Amino acid sequence: MMVSTTNDISGYRIVRHLGVVRGITVRSRNLIGNFLGGLRSMFGGKIGAYVYLAETARQEAFDHMCEHAGQAGANAIVAMRYDANEIMDGITEVLAYGTAVWVEPV
Repeated sequence: MMVSTTNDISGYRIVRHLGVVRGITVRSRNLIGNFLGGLRSMFGGKIGAYVYLAETARQEAFDHMCEHAGQAGANAIVAMRYDANEIMDGITEVLAYGTAVWVEPV
């Protein structure tokens, strides 16, 4: 699946728009991650547990979006974006979305 944040893919032309596709995941921090993150935030610097959580959530949402596009018959996604919202303290929703398309080489 080709994925682009732009409205087109260089070297390809869009021959069919198949609609909006999305992938969503909801993740929470664990007790140990919260404790270690709290300690690390007191001293500053990168908080590895939170970086891992964010990267894992984004990848999961991205993978779900690609699956959704494949089910719609797409071979590419254009105008891809991420969005994230905190549902409640420590619980975050991550959304990946874009437009499913069928592209052919120029």
